[in-house]
Amino acid sequence: MRDAASSSGTVGEATYQLIRSAIVFGRLAPGQRLRLDRLRAEYGTSVSTLREILNRLTSEGLVSAEGQKGFAVAPVSLAELSELAEMRLLLEQHALELSFAAGDLEWEGRVVAAHHKLARMERVLLAGKPADAADWKRYDWEFHHSLISACGSPELLEIHAGVYDKYLRYQMVVGIFRGEIATVEHSELLACALERRLDRAKLVLDTHVRACVEAIAERQALPERRLAA
Repeated sequence: MRDAASSSGTVGEATYQLIRSAIVFGRLAPGQRLRLDRLRAEYGTSVSTLREILNRLTSEGLVSAEGQKGFAVAPVSLAELSELAEMRLLLEQHALELSFAAGDLEWEGRVVAAHHKLARMERVLLAGKPADAADWKRYDWEFHHSLISACGSPELLEIHAGVYDKYLRYQMVVGIFRGEIATVEHSELLACALERRLDRAKLVLDTHVRACVEAIAERQALPERRLAA
């Protein structure tokens, strides 16, 4: 029985990660109905397990529960994006301060390695070559996470990761890449980390996040407020 439960739990967790990733990376569109029969056929998971997964994603704000109507991917809005950006800045700037104070040589190595991968991907994008958006954003996440990884607070890192993913969903839904200016900001964040220039790093991060929100707003691709799914 323990083995069976463990196997079921493993399958459920894997399915949760797949559905969550599909939402965060925009493969499941905002407002899209999440029909249990279709999900069961696609993921080969029981309806009861799917309900647990969708309820879990509802608690994370990535899925909306609609009573008798079932579930849908959470809608998006410019107001929510702005709120997520402010929350990301609050958490990430605080974590930067802790990480810059505690970071050692190993931390510096992680930051440099993460930036190297991101910079390589950004050069591909700037050259107009085909690139997997999911790979690009994974490297972006790895770099920003590396900067705060020495903060010493697993709970802070976990909360930040959840906010970051919801912020990332907007970038993927709209398809935003700010080009060379974003790569320059990433390079400056790297330099600030290695030189422990905290005030400048906070300022660059503030510009980096707010400029992305402004670029998304300029596209007028989002409603001001959440619309019903």
